[in-house]
Amino acid sequence: MADRQQTDPAPSWWSRPEGPADPHRDGVPAPRPEDARDQGASPAPDPAGDLPQQPRDDPQPREDPPPYEDPYRGGPAGGPPRYDPWSDQPLQAVDRGRRSRPVRLWHVVSLGAGVALLAGGIGGYAGVLAERQSNTRLELPQAAAADRGRAPESVAGIAATALPGVVTLHVRGTAGSGTGTGFVLDQQGHILTNNHVVGDSKDIAVTFSTGESVTAELVGRDTGYDLAVVKVSGVRGLQPLRLGNSENVQVGDPVVAIGAPFDLSNTVTAGIISATGRPVTAGGDKGDGSDISYVDALQTDAPINPGNSGGPLLDSSARVVGINSAIRGADKGDPTRQGGSIGLGFAIPINQGKRVAEELIRTGRATHPVIGVTLDMQYTGDGARVDGKGEDGKPSVVTDGPGARAGIRPGDVITKVDGQRVHGGDELIIKIRAHRPGDRMTLTVLREGRERTLEVVLGSANGS
Repeated sequence: MADRQQTDPAPSWWSRPEGPADPHRDGVPAPRPEDARDQGASPAPDPAGDLPQQPRDDPQPREDPPPYEDPYRGGPAGGPPRYDPWSDQPLQAVDRGRRSRPVRLWHVVSLGAGVALLAGGIGGYAGVLAERQSNTRLELPQAAAADRGRAPESVAGIAATALPGVVTLHVRGTAGSGTGTGFVLDQQGHILTNNHVVGDSKDIAVTFSTGESVTAELVGRDTGYDLAVVKVSGVRGLQPLRLGNSENVQVGDPVVAIGAPFDLSNTVTAGIISATGRPVTAGGDKGDGSDISYVDALQTDAPINPGNSGGPLLDSSARVVGINSAIRGADKGDPTRQGGSIGLGFAIPINQGKRVAEELIRTGRATHPVIGVTLDMQYTGDGARVDGKGEDGKPSVVTDGPGARAGIRPGDVITKVDGQRVHGGDELIIKIRAHRPGDRMTLTVLREGRERTLEVVLGSANGS
């Protein structure tokens, strides 16, 4: 039996074409107009547009439905628009988007480059951030900033006190150029140094610890003591070093040396006094003995190297107790000979340096204490032997000289000075020059197998 559609009135928001619904079997839609023409029947309007029509079983002809009315413009009476679910104009449309374009190679390359740049930037930033965070987190333990002041008796305290009064000398002479050290003696600009630093000099430049350089002139020098004085002019704010007393120095006392080893200005080294009264001779390059210096030296293990010559050796109160002058290297025949310090440095006692400096400033020359005898420097026995004859046929004991008045005779062997043993002619000269002219000395003399004690008042001779 054919179903019939309900004829109840439709809601106001929904309407369908007026007139009886076409009966069809089991909900099968009416045939398409094409199908109706094919069957010799008049085409029936298709309210659903393109929906397929199925042939109906009812062969009876039907009346034509009312003309189609535009559901959006109302019915014949021009009423309000009505929605027709069978209209051929659907209310919704499918948005299929823009037409896809083919993917090209440059698209892929551009995308890859962009991704690589972005990844690199992000990675670099992350690395820098990680490094900063890592550095920030890594904090090694460190002492807090403290007062830079040092105890006056410490090495740092001594250096701070003495450095403004120490100078570096650059010397140019006939034999070449060299570097040495000196220290300020007074506000007038006098500077004490070694003779071998400024000997035969033409030009002398003095550089202070502040870096200021000025020219200097030679005031006086003495080969026998290996001391010299130069002077600078027009320099303000000079800071002379205080002079100590070398007779108060004892073995084991701490000392500080300041100089310019190998032209390294303001170098500070420290050590102790390792010996006192050490007989040292230096020079002798001329071969006639005129350039030999004799020093009753202070021995120290404070490192002293070429360029330290003329620099101060200071005690724990920053007072000068010696003038650094010589070092002992390894034996010349030793293939491993060391050219620098091996811990054997020697300084002229400041008591001797003070006297010589005063004479050089006053007169330009220094005097030497003498006993008025000629020594046999080839004697190999113990002690210093008085030669049998003097130079140029003169007597070995100067007539009416200090030695002659004390009773010294040719051939006597002097074994002690003031009770201290001497082992050769050099040591005797050194012991004598450790005194001043006019000082009294006690000599022990071995004559014909017997010892005699003689008292000598030292005479004076001009140095070279």
